[in-house]
Amino acid sequence: MTPSSNVDPAEIAKFNEIASRWWDPSGEFKPLHQLNPCRLAFISDQVQGLFGKKVVDVGCGGGILAESMAKAGADVTGIDMADEALTVAKLHALESAVSVQYQQSTAEAFASANKNSFDLVTCMEMLEHVPEPASVVQACADLAKPGATLVFSTLNKTWKAYLMAIVGAEQLLKLVPKGTHEFEKFIRPSDLMRFIDDAGLQVVDATGLHYNPVNQSFRTGPGLDVNYFVVAKKPL
Repeated sequence: MTPSSNVDPAEIAKFNEIASRWWDPSGEFKPLHQLNPCRLAFISDQVQGLFGKKVVDVGCGGGILAESMAKAGADVTGIDMADEALTVAKLHALESAVSVQYQQSTAEAFASANKNSFDLVTCMEMLEHVPEPASVVQACADLAKPGATLVFSTLNKTWKAYLMAIVGAEQLLKLVPKGTHEFEKFIRPSDLMRFIDDAGLQVVDATGLHYNPVNQSFRTGPGLDVNYFVVAKKPL
């Protein structure tokens, strides 16, 4: 695989089409806005605080997580292949007076030029949108400094995940646009952990991400059957 080939043009087009609404907290990305406080707290806990950490957010989209990590004091770079989403991210960072470096690149191409550069690598809800997720995990490993932390999140390949993410979130509740997810691209934790192991990383934690429709909030906890995080370390 070449550094530029691990891209699904249909996926990029899908996110470019709705890029202008990325920062609308009541629009198509409302779940990401609801999720971000929980996600940010979980990531921060993994590295004992973000202040002063050099971070790359792989598949940053419109920059919701990247901006929040920068506000917490991290030196953040966000990469993505959806150019219109990146334009929105850059404009919002300017409006918010938050410093984030954004670059249009695949994980593989960026890693080839930035090996062993980051204290923290995040890759959130991105692996299920590329043809070869193992290649992205390897690129993330290459980006990480020895001793660095990596945090991945994705959707498990279970019927419960299908019912909640596609039937529930897309078709019934319309929390996200129809077609956002494709069940065949969901990733079992055992497969993600194998990708992590093959990339020379060590899994240190795995936890579920759970949605409460009553108060429209997320929490972490046991159970990897729908959304889940896997945390890894790069050996010294």
